[in-house]
Amino acid sequence: MKINALVAHDAAQPLSSGQIALRPLQQQDVKIEILYCGVCHSDLHMARNEWAVSRYPLVPGHEIVGRVVETGADVTNFKAGDVVGVGVMVDSCRECHFCQQQEEQYCESGFVATYNGIDKYTGDSTWGGYAQNVVVDQHFVVSVPQTLPLAGVAPLLCAGVTVWSPLRHFNVKAGDKVGVVGLGGLGHMAVKLASAMGAEVTLFTTSPGKGEDALRLGATRVVVSRDARQMAAAQTSLDFIVDCVSAPHDLDPYLATLKTNGRLVLVGIPEQPHQSPNVTPMVNRRLSISGSSIGSIQETQEMLDFCGKHNITADIEVIAGQEIETAFARMLKGDVKYRFVIDMQATRW
Repeated sequence: MKINALVAHDAAQPLSSGQIALRPLQQQDVKIEILYCGVCHSDLHMARNEWAVSRYPLVPGHEIVGRVVETGADVTNFKAGDVVGVGVMVDSCRECHFCQQQEEQYCESGFVATYNGIDKYTGDSTWGGYAQNVVVDQHFVVSVPQTLPLAGVAPLLCAGVTVWSPLRHFNVKAGDKVGVVGLGGLGHMAVKLASAMGAEVTLFTTSPGKGEDALRLGATRVVVSRDARQMAAAQTSLDFIVDCVSAPHDLDPYLATLKTNGRLVLVGIPEQPHQSPNVTPMVNRRLSISGSSIGSIQETQEMLDFCGKHNITADIEVIAGQEIETAFARMLKGDVKYRFVIDMQATRW
């Protein structure tokens, strides 16, 4: 089953159009015609082997929205014509404690990544969404609300659920004072989702120019984190913070903005560790630092349903596949608001 795809052949070369072979349709599989695929920063890391785990050839992409075109004999959840999504994972052990309680993202054996994972049926690499089609077990496919513009849904499958998961797990609710650190692909979704939950959102940014956009997205306050006076004014004002920045930075100024019992959750992974925080205020005010990884299939569906109800999508710029290297270069400069999405129908193979 050969299809067209954008392929990375090694770390030093740009992605190029080529062909890959999908696995044969298993009884629990759905074959999806890919309509849109978001461009996550991790796609660039993987294409360039910046995490030293890439296996080539490699097809990136784990923010997939498409239409079911074929189903295996035992598929009951979907039928041809359904609009569906696929996120960061396409399989897991299904047996461990976390899989049994529908937290596949913490699978003790490690979940199977949508791309650059090991397909348990073939032993070959899994292929991502920078392609015409993808074949996925129905358990790892979610339904997409038909009321939403599909291109804007694609980034919800990674960026959206990555911030939704800690907001839901730690029971953020209406009236809570929530901080968001960084206004990028993840941060802009955290602002939108927390605001729609009824929280009062404070955005922390190093860029004063992002203030107007943050207010448009749903923030009620913008704090320039390099301004000592603004940070001092925000002290002990927040219940919860989602830190979306993936560069190493000092956590202490953000911990100072938390009330007693407050929690700072890290969803960005820096290349070098953050400096160790000051323990004294954490002990004196019972503060917590947590981490959170993507979200489960159940959480992803819940998040999509919530977005459908509240008319939430990502802020995007749509590109064709042949523009991917330009998009990567712009992404490195922070020149996107706030996610590139590939239109597969506009892509020349």
